[in-house]
Amino acid sequence: MYTLSRVDRLAVLAFCAALAGCASIAPVPYSDVASSSQLAPNPSDTSGRIPYRYSTTVDWRSYNKVIIEPIVIYRGPDQQFGDMTEEDKASLARTMQARFAEKLGSRFALANQRGPNTLRVRLTLTGAVKTTPVLGTLSRIDVGGLVYNGVQAARDGEGSMTGSVIYAVEIFDAATSRLLSAFVTKQYPKPTNIKATVGPLTAAETGIDQGADALIAQMR
Repeated sequence: MYTLSRVDRLAVLAFCAALAGCASIAPVPYSDVASSSQLAPNPSDTSGRIPYRYSTTVDWRSYNKVIIEPIVIYRGPDQQFGDMTEEDKASLARTMQARFAEKLGSRFALANQRGPNTLRVRLTLTGAVKTTPVLGTLSRIDVGGLVYNGVQAARDGEGSMTGSVIYAVEIFDAATSRLLSAFVTKQYPKPTNIKATVGPLTAAETGIDQGADALIAQMR
């Protein structure tokens, strides 16, 4: 049986890494998201994780309860799921519902009725990419992949063959329905996170965790 030499394997990995860079999807404002017309390019974001944002001055400490609406799977013409199955989309939506409830519940009391001192959070899953099986992990342990992913890690970029998740966040004052904050975010694990490359949706799920943590940090 023919076995690739080390040079050949490095060449394949370099080629695949280049393809991964070319295939990486960039979020858009998503025309069918309610706050789309209010989103603007985010000049303070250099990583590309939050390319579009709308914000107002908010005293987050004045809120102590939160309503988390059911996760919406985006169906607009500019969705970015590629050929992802409906089953996988639904799995990510369930993960988002659970993880954001857990993280937001550590800061606010979870509520189901609008009232004073209450936030209403709407999350719309707009796109996702699955991790490339086997190659995603291999590219993090081979010399060529280590170099590529090391460079990506230094610039907070995506690793080779890595999955990701994209979603829109809209935060309202529950009592008045006033939009307080909105943004589109793309989340993915650190390129050095080998564990996040094991399953096809693991990287996207890791991105969901990171995004929930970032949202909580915003509201401190």
